[in-house]
Amino acid sequence: MTAEPLDTPDTAEVPDALESLRHWRLRPGVSASALTHGLHLRGWSTSVTLEGSPALPALWRMVEEALRTGGAGDLSARTAAGTPLRAALCTLIGQLHAHGMLVEDPAPPEDAPARDWLLTVAARPAGAAAALAAARVVVRAADPDGALAAAVVRALARAGLTAHRAEAVGGAGAGGRVLLRATRADGTERAVGAAVHPDGAFVTPVGSRARAEADTAALAERLGLDKAPAPAADPAPALTALVAGGAVQRLLCAVAGLPDPGSEGTGGGPDAPPRFPSVLVAGERPPRSAYHPWPVGSPEPVAPPGTLAEALAAVAALGDERLGVLAAPLTGILPQLPVALAGCAAPGGGGPLMAGAARADLARLDALCRAAELRCGAGRSGVVVGAGPGHALGRALRRAALRLPLPGTGAAPWDAYGSGHPQARHWWGVLTRRLGVRAELSVAPLDADGTAYRADVRGRAAGRLLGQAVEATAGDAAAYAALAALVRVQAGELDPTVRHITSPGGELCPLTAAGVVPAPWEDERWAVGWWAGVAGREADLHAVLHGLTGLRTRPWEPDGPEARAVLAALRGCGFTVLDTDTEGGPR
Repeated sequence: MTAEPLDTPDTAEVPDALESLRHWRLRPGVSASALTHGLHLRGWSTSVTLEGSPALPALWRMVEEALRTGGAGDLSARTAAGTPLRAALCTLIGQLHAHGMLVEDPAPPEDAPARDWLLTVAARPAGAAAALAAARVVVRAADPDGALAAAVVRALARAGLTAHRAEAVGGAGAGGRVLLRATRADGTERAVGAAVHPDGAFVTPVGSRARAEADTAALAERLGLDKAPAPAADPAPALTALVAGGAVQRLLCAVAGLPDPGSEGTGGGPDAPPRFPSVLVAGERPPRSAYHPWPVGSPEPVAPPGTLAEALAAVAALGDERLGVLAAPLTGILPQLPVALAGCAAPGGGGPLMAGAARADLARLDALCRAAELRCGAGRSGVVVGAGPGHALGRALRRAALRLPLPGTGAAPWDAYGSGHPQARHWWGVLTRRLGVRAELSVAPLDADGTAYRADVRGRAAGRLLGQAVEATAGDAAAYAALAALVRVQAGELDPTVRHITSPGGELCPLTAAGVVPAPWEDERWAVGWWAGVAGREADLHAVLHGLTGLRTRPWEPDGPEARAVLAALRGCGFTVLDTDTEGGPR
């Protein structure tokens, strides 16, 4: 809900919305509540509060009556131009337009399919109704007389469409499945699959017939419905009706050119496509339904995440509680200071996996990439997963560089406090002063030109390695090595048995800095400015490390159906999975 002050500017500055009101009508379901000094308006998906005058309810009644009775022309004629009243009415009408509460004529015919619904939600109801009227819908079901097929036919009939039943489709476990296919006037087809079982139910994204059939089979496998025993009784009628209505709504929206119901709440705005297709997943014990991301169902190759927000959307999809292929990395009760920790179960029963970073979102992304590597590699350390080619290559090159022997001069102790690098000074101070860890920091150049450096943090007592990093400058390497040591120390204190500890280096900075403009004062003393600087050095570092390591990579090839499902989900999120010819582990 938004609150809008109601001003009455000069008529020269406000388009005369009152004059054109005769071409518009109020959408069904729009209602208003009078406030002491304003008005609250509610539409089917939006609301707005107007404040500033106790006369607003009276103005609303004038506009509402004109819209509902066709008297907009009379209202415009009896309201003189240039008056405060006309300016106020125009402002109120402008807010109705801005929040989608008006729809332009012409309206669909009285007998048009789903007329009231289209008047409520469609930008052009007449065109949407014509598209529905011209469509031919076919319902295919393994059991044409089953409860789900019958419910789908009834839902289509309530929308004013007649369904044509096609031949039955067979297959093991297909008894509770249907496929709806609509052929539009231009000959193109859209299809959606649905299944209902006491153990779960779903509606696929809308796509081609082949895509809907593939999604139906894959979802039945993911939810365990393909191996579930045949139910002794039909699912609850409420669940069957919900799934049938959800499938019909998605198909009708696709045919009529309306936004898909599963795209609502994606954060990209009403006209922005969602990052991934979504699946309506429902159940009856307890009764529930929700849309879940389904990256495997994307009909086109998915571009790598371009921003950290897109990468985090992929983390949520891959770790989704119903359809995800990996355990979701969560902060839970883990401490978030002095470093942010996130954890999840390591694949294969390898115990907990813990990641740490300067921020929790970075820790979650790094944890998921490491979990995916363990799942894909099944014990092999040469598999590298990243949120796109650049991120994956940065991870792989750093691991390869850490396996290089140090130059003949070896590593030299490095004074973080006298280095002049604010981030190295900060993280080293947190490690050694705030936590009191007795450690030594050493830095070594990896090439003669000083364009790549390796930093190591070791405990003084036993010389145990606490953290390592490879970066383009000595200060960056020292900062990330100290940060990695902090993560290892803090994770070890929480759970001494944890086997998998990881933290990101500068390979995440291009994603973290993408689309973020540092403020003028945010130099490398600030995290945002530092990350932007590291991101700017990343491409040159890749070239240097390529020359030093001779690393060769190739796309990872899965072995077995489970591995293929994980790879399909990762690729559906735009992630990259590399197989390298070097052995290396995470920092």
